[in-house]
Amino acid sequence: MLNVPSQSFPGPSSQQRVASGGRSKVPLKQGRSLMDWIRLTKSGKDLTGLKGRLIEVTEEELKKHNKKDDCWICIRGFVYNVSPYMEYHPGGEDELMRAAGSDGTDLFDQVHRWVNYESMLKECLVGRMAMKPALPKDYHEEKKVLNGMLPQSQVTDTLAKESPSSPSYDWFQTDSLVTIVIYTKQKDINLDSVIVDHRDDSFRAETVIKDYSYLVHVALSHEIQEDFSVLVVENVGKIEIVLKKKENTSWKRLGHPQENHNSIIPKKDTGLFYRKCQLVSKEDVTHDTKLFCLMLPPSTHLQVPVGQHVYLKLPITGTEIVKPYTPVSDSLFSEFKEPVLPNNIYIYFLIKIYPAGFFTPELDHLQIGDYVSVSNPEGNFIISQLQELEDLFLLAAGTGFTPMVKVLNYALTNIPSLRKVKLMFFNKTEDDIIWRSQLEKLAFKDKRFEVEFVLSVPTSEWSGKQGYISPALLSEFLKRSSDTSKVLICLCGPTPFTEQGMKMLHDLNFSKDEIHSFTA
Repeated sequence: MLNVPSQSFPGPSSQQRVASGGRSKVPLKQGRSLMDWIRLTKSGKDLTGLKGRLIEVTEEELKKHNKKDDCWICIRGFVYNVSPYMEYHPGGEDELMRAAGSDGTDLFDQVHRWVNYESMLKECLVGRMAMKPALPKDYHEEKKVLNGMLPQSQVTDTLAKESPSSPSYDWFQTDSLVTIVIYTKQKDINLDSVIVDHRDDSFRAETVIKDYSYLVHVALSHEIQEDFSVLVVENVGKIEIVLKKKENTSWKRLGHPQENHNSIIPKKDTGLFYRKCQLVSKEDVTHDTKLFCLMLPPSTHLQVPVGQHVYLKLPITGTEIVKPYTPVSDSLFSEFKEPVLPNNIYIYFLIKIYPAGFFTPELDHLQIGDYVSVSNPEGNFIISQLQELEDLFLLAAGTGFTPMVKVLNYALTNIPSLRKVKLMFFNKTEDDIIWRSQLEKLAFKDKRFEVEFVLSVPTSEWSGKQGYISPALLSEFLKRSSDTSKVLICLCGPTPFTEQGMKMLHDLNFSKDEIHSFTA
């Protein structure tokens, strides 16, 4: 619904898109860019019509404001007057009007829940909905059970029949350590499934269980050291988080419950959580694409699952701007670049810099040692799609190559049934091809892997394939190992590329289960 209005980034043909929505932008009038909106919010003009007052809004009152020149929308319990924003919204006025006079949270989440609407619309805030969201049962009660474990009744009532079995947690201690144990009651839990952040006295552990998040969130009763360890016993779904005490004293309790502690809620209803990561390196990959390396804080455990993305957040001209990117490996070969520290400390991004853009020039201007906020991972790629796979086909255009990097690495390393992996990589010119030499070396080293480069604006010396995605190219490229082989086709690129590719694949009789698109 609400979109960060950026005229030039990502551009109309950008491949740095990861969230699906099938939404098209509309042309904005001159003087209606993101910078123009920011100037308006800082002009001192009354954008709410309430002269600075904040009010409590009833559902009946909200319903009255349902016209373009008087449009209020509720997002996560807060009401905004979006009428002044209408002309600045790249998705168009009609899309905003779909939520006029109502709670637009679900609609907002469907399109791009990552947008930092609090910052973008802070001058449009009318107030809070009169109806308060229900807190988990016994949220404020302090009940002492074994070693401070909270009772099972404190898990919220959002557990529906289709949700996972109710997880729980406990904790125990030695003279120097505190161990928090999370019992997920699931067998497909691994180190990617849990995200841990310790900030000041706040301890937060989010465990992703299918489409749900289970949260352990407490203000610790005593100080701990920055570093900690996370262990997973996969066959029983048990997670152990080992904290180091600053002082060897006995804890009487783990701490005080914080928001959503010991609750399990649908992942789509959880807000994005950010931590500040330090820029430790950036290097040129092509003439306009760079490899950024960010280092996680020692007080964070975060591993981005294969095929998922995160959001980077930067303050630009006083407003926090958020953009989605898919992390990659540091290279296609571990021997190309020996990491100084373990890989799970670092997150790598291949990012195209748009000189006339709004976000990427600011990212490029960061100095080594500066910080970027990084969100929890999101995405709908399921790694089990790769199990027992025989043929993997990757169709990528430009920086649409980024989600393919980890998929490619994982498949070649972990899928014994794999017979072949083929990448068809579309670019404008030879200079635009990301990691060309690495891809060619990988094809030479691993006979299961083949790569074909397709250029739309080649030089006269180019002897390879040229043109755009087409049925003829695909029908020649997508040859199964056998008539019955299990196949997956991954597709990523700018919106027209992806939409055309999806239609062509369906026309070639590939089923929905055999196709995964990372689309915009």
